[in-house]
Amino acid sequence: MLEQQQFAALLVKVAVAASIASILMRFARIQKLLISDKRTISERLQLAFIFSFIFGATAGVRMLSHYQYSAVDLALEGAQIAGMLGGYVTGLITGLCVSIPDMLEGRFMSMPLFAAAGLLGALMHDLAPVKEDIWHFSPFVDLNLYRLFKQILRLNRNAIQRAVVERAAFNVACNAIVVVTETLRWAVFRSFSEHNTFFLFQRLPPITGWSFPLAAIATLFAVSLPIRIWGSFRTEKQLELQHVRLTEARLIALTNQINPHFLFNTLNSISTLIRLDPDRARTLIYRLSKILRRLLRKAENVSPLGEEISFIDDYLGIEMVRFGEKLKFQKDIDPRTLDRLVPSMILQPIIENSIKHGLANKIEGGTVRLSTWLERNRLFISVEDDGLGIEESKLATLFEQSGGVGITNVDERLRVLFGTDYRMEVDSAPGQGTKTLIEIPDVGISMVGDGLISASKR
Repeated sequence: MLEQQQFAALLVKVAVAASIASILMRFARIQKLLISDKRTISERLQLAFIFSFIFGATAGVRMLSHYQYSAVDLALEGAQIAGMLGGYVTGLITGLCVSIPDMLEGRFMSMPLFAAAGLLGALMHDLAPVKEDIWHFSPFVDLNLYRLFKQILRLNRNAIQRAVVERAAFNVACNAIVVVTETLRWAVFRSFSEHNTFFLFQRLPPITGWSFPLAAIATLFAVSLPIRIWGSFRTEKQLELQHVRLTEARLIALTNQINPHFLFNTLNSISTLIRLDPDRARTLIYRLSKILRRLLRKAENVSPLGEEISFIDDYLGIEMVRFGEKLKFQKDIDPRTLDRLVPSMILQPIIENSIKHGLANKIEGGTVRLSTWLERNRLFISVEDDGLGIEESKLATLFEQSGGVGITNVDERLRVLFGTDYRMEVDSAPGQGTKTLIEIPDVGISMVGDGLISASKR
């Protein structure tokens, strides 16, 4: 029964360390301080204050409970973690602060011991060949030794990368430093009959012959587990950031396929009219300046549908000067849709295709109709023309890269922003015109962050 209590105390110590690490990840400011690659002096001091408060409180709980919950005391471990993550300043300050509860109890050797633990943690920080290795600190001494010797033996035969050996050696060194720190605590406790420091088994009968090894193993896990938990969280955040950056890069690249294409066509229209009809050419230049002013504004991946429709008005104003009465434009816009967010430049390539492929070669011209409406928390956008239509063979490959750049571009951007939660259909028949229907989530302005549409719906 007594041995069960002693083993339970060791397990509680490790569990408390893991719990504290998980709880700290719930606070955004602490997340930033913990997983940051580079910290200013101010941030290191903040980190020292947080560790001092949290791990100092565990020593306070042990004292206030009259050693009934002695296993929750992680003051020394907290000082070492602080040094390993923040360096010498953070480790030293944390070590001095977390010793205050013991100092109030008359255990004056705790202050130099905990300060030394913080400095030894900072030494671990400096020993890392690459700072990324800190987040891969493993408590399994035997596995670290096995990896180290295995890589050293392999190195002579097939020149394994030096970084692999350095990481294994770093882990072995960190394991040794943690054990040395626990040895110092045990030595201080045994060497000073008064004014010593706290040792886990001082109120629990020691496990014969196993007290120190088990205490050292528990300390090793209590130091390494928080770092591994924070390292996993850090890796997850890095993957999320990479995904966001990749998404933004894809959107910028796809948008750039549209803008030069549109500008090229517009300049061709102006060059045609500049001698034949200067007044109309000036009108085109004025409308083009409005369009460019919007395009040269801060690039946005999304914008309100109302802005996109205003853009289309200017665009079609240019095209109507070019086509005259052959081109007509009709709108059926639900006012509720005007503030809904859509991918920027989503309408222009579709309408451009209607004009270029459907109406431009039709002798009598035709009409482009734009309709928008809301239904079942979904936004519907329809672009329809009564032009020449698309042959069935071309329609089958329209969404492939060999098809129209505008259609494939819009489809790809919708996929990037909404995943599978969208629908884009093109229905056409020769001589009967073409209808493009887009269905996306009903997203309001408040549901956008970092330039990307969130998955939430109204």
